[in-house]
Amino acid sequence: QVQLVESGGGLVQAGGSLRLSCAASGLTFSSYALGWFRQAPGKEREFVAAISASGSRTDYADSVRFTISRDNAKTTLDLQMNSLKPEDTAVYYCAARLMAFSNRYVTTRSGYNYWGQGTQVTVSS
Repeated sequence: QVQLVESGGGLVQAGGSLRLSCAASGLTFSSYALGWFRQAPGKEREFVAAISASGSRTDYADSVRFTISRDNAKTTLDLQMNSLKPEDTAVYYCAARLMAFSNRYVTTRSGYNYWGQGTQVTVSS
């Protein structure tokens, strides 16, 4: 059974940094494209960042000041978030999708099969 468990969320002041992690189990981690999404209150879940199965390619939503990375040996996915703004406040979710091609990634919500339970990030002004 695939499990994705996020951690690292919390309360931070504007301009600060947080590092989110997603621990994966029950899957052949290096065969999965991974992504981060977020959902603010009253809004749709939106794409934040994606990384290919090999880790060689990444993509980001416009204006985010984040860096996505993965460790295939440790089966973890990270999101380093810098220069945080109040508008970054949301629940952040990691997602995974089995990918036949190691250099491809997915940026759409519907493209992912597995989701974590989310971790809350709150940025105060």
